Amino acid sequence: MQRITILGATGSIGVSTLDVLARHPEQYQVYALSAHSRVEELAAQCRQFRPQRAVVGTPEAAAELARLLDGLDIDVAHGEAALCEIASSPDTDTVMAAIVGAAGLAPALAAARAGKKILLANKEALVMSGQLFMDAVREHKATLLPIDSEHNAIFQSLPGDYARTPSESGVAKILLTASGGPFLHRTVETLERVTPAEACKHPNWSMGRKISVDSATMMNKGLEVIEAHWLFGAPAELIEVVIHPQSVIHSMVSYVDGSVLAQLGNPDMRTPIAHALAYPERIASGVAQLDLTQMSALQFYKPDFERFPCLALAFDALRAGGTAPALLNAANEIAVEAFLNERIGFRDIDRVVRRVMDENEHGAAHDIEAVMAQDARAREAASSIVSSISR
Repeated sequence: MQRITILGATGSIGVSTLDVLARHPEQYQVYALSAHSRVEELAAQCRQFRPQRAVVGTPEAAAELARLLDGLDIDVAHGEAALCEIASSPDTDTVMAAIVGAAGLAPALAAARAGKKILLANKEALVMSGQLFMDAVREHKATLLPIDSEHNAIFQSLPGDYARTPSESGVAKILLTASGGPFLHRTVETLERVTPAEACKHPNWSMGRKISVDSATMMNKGLEVIEAHWLFGAPAELIEVVIHPQSVIHSMVSYVDGSVLAQLGNPDMRTPIAHALAYPERIASGVAQLDLTQMSALQFYKPDFERFPCLALAFDALRAGGTAPALLNAANEIAVEAFLNERIGFRDIDRVVRRVMDENEHGAAHDIEAVMAQDARAREAASSIVSSISR
């Protein structure tokens, strides 16, 4: 019986994780659930899965959750310290790290330092502090399994004895597939007029608003490039992005002998979640089997950096190293929030990020304090730029 903590239980990954867990009550028990502000949704999850603990973002949200759970033996808490506590508790075995944004960094790091099995859906743990996070995983003998469909596909396509040095395993390229989002074939000049509703309408995946915008700009894929660097020990020149609109092949690994291994499946996050939960075994996820006879065509394109400048910015940040990825991530979060609130246009997102990258020094990521300080500086700089161009 694995005891599971889900950080970000009311988001799309959290909901999908609970769906998989509900199919296997004999194998999994929910220890703790967290959400930031979706109190009613979290309360409904708590009533169904009866965790021992529930954590929200604010004292007000905690008071409301406690009221909704009155009569149930569930400890309610709030804040970052409580998140770190449920992530590192000796009463949990596995942590699904699915909090969106920089807020997920501290609890994911706490889980690593506690030696937990970590199912990593939070990009920022690796984008902002890749070296620190991977050092903690190794030092404390934590188990790290990727949940992003692309990284999970790469993990499944690598040799079982992969040594984190691609050349030693005969790996020639890591090929990250991307759907291209909703604007793959839209005229570039019209992207200035994109609305938040259009940007959030992903053709293949059901995701939250922030990650949907990141998919539309392909910043999401850029962040995944940085993640792949840390997860698989691959330098930037060994990582390639391939646009594959059908989202059937989730990613591939190309080998020096000419072989290309790929992981295929219907576009449903329950597949990588089930894979990581049960690894190295397999369990049913609730996802329909892929019917290859229904695949009329599988298409592949090289990404156009004029259409997707955020992808180029992410490669730049990876090559720069240090705290450059933290700058990239923080500036993007501010810019995307401003776009969703209709303060700036869609194409202003990459302009804000580029200015922050160009106008701020990239320091060394010696410790988490340095990373968070750079994150704060980038947010302040991005907010100032947003204010100067706000509509």
